[in-house]
Amino acid sequence: MERRRAILDAAEALLTEKGYEAATLKAIGERAGIPTASMYHYFPDRYQVDAELLRRHIRGLDAAVDVTLRNSGAGTVREIADALIDAVLDYFRRHRSCTELWFAGRSKALEALVRASDEAQAERLWLLLVERKLIAADTSRFVPQVAFEAANRLFDVAFQRAPDGDDATIDEARRMLTAYFLAYAPA
Repeated sequence: MERRRAILDAAEALLTEKGYEAATLKAIGERAGIPTASMYHYFPDRYQVDAELLRRHIRGLDAAVDVTLRNSGAGTVREIADALIDAVLDYFRRHRSCTELWFAGRSKALEALVRASDEAQAERLWLLLVERKLIAADTSRFVPQVAFEAANRLFDVAFQRAPDGDDATIDEARRMLTAYFLAYAPA
């Protein structure tokens, strides 16, 4: 477990400092102090390192979003959208390695992890919006999934434009999410 953690920590540091292309299995092993040949005892390939590191980030991101949504006294769609975006943005800004894996579409496994995370968060958001009577109770659960897909794309653009996420693009994500959910407000 200790060596796996060292490998993941090394991968995270390389992704943060030098980006995806520099975080090769060889470079990760060197950073972790583990010979390249021995790396295969812990992870069969680089994609497995990426997937495990992204799982670790998803746990952290989920915790941050859960705390934000649970503790948010937000009473409007705009306040909830802002709280959600702020939590995700803060996590991505503090964990550049996460954005290197999240948005790049490096592998089917990473795309599946991102999709599963978005679906779980979309379900939590749907429950919160219905509970607070901000969207109609008969609103399809597909609606927040679409919102997460669109927001993900805007976050991708934001982090392509600037290392810490382009604020103008993030503001458009806020506007888009708010308007989209208001379209499902109870009559």
